[in-house]
Amino acid sequence: MAKLYFRHGAMGSSKTANALMVAYNYYERGKQALLVKPKIDTRDMGVISSRIGLKQECIYVEDLLTMCDEEIKKYDCVIVDEAQFCKKGDIEFFVHIVDDLELPVICYGLRTDFRRELFEGSMWLLAWADVIEELKTVCWCGQGATCNTRFTEDGKIIRTGAQVVVGGNDSYTALCRKHYMAGNLGPKRRV
Repeated sequence: MAKLYFRHGAMGSSKTANALMVAYNYYERGKQALLVKPKIDTRDMGVISSRIGLKQECIYVEDLLTMCDEEIKKYDCVIVDEAQFCKKGDIEFFVHIVDDLELPVICYGLRTDFRRELFEGSMWLLAWADVIEELKTVCWCGQGATCNTRFTEDGKIIRTGAQVVVGGNDSYTALCRKHYMAGNLGPKRRV
């Protein structure tokens, strides 16, 4: 029986690398994984790329929604990166793929934003996913990091603003709740 998976983790928890490794595992066994991401992720157009250098071509969630069921059924699974940026309707479509087309959909993304509030896609995945797994990473202090922290060039934590500002290590880091609440980015980021 196919399932809807939500594998979430803070920034730096190797979500994208994990997604690409799962796609490779399918390929290695003679299967085809369809890699998708939302168009809002403009860092590498038409490509899913991890911080460690793994890359693979993908389509956009918006294009997946226009594909007919027979076209989708040519694949053995659907792997979604940056799933937090999906809309409720996108997650409903993933449920359709799982329940009606009997294909697993494996979603990777952030659970919460830099304000510790749920993203729309994450909220519906938490509500509807059959399997929810946390991918772990650590704070600079060595404790588990669950807070995605946006910061300025001069090392100050940002707690207000637009929910979506696409960026990487230059503007985000993962912290434990204690250091997020204290506004402490650690020794490397202090001004």
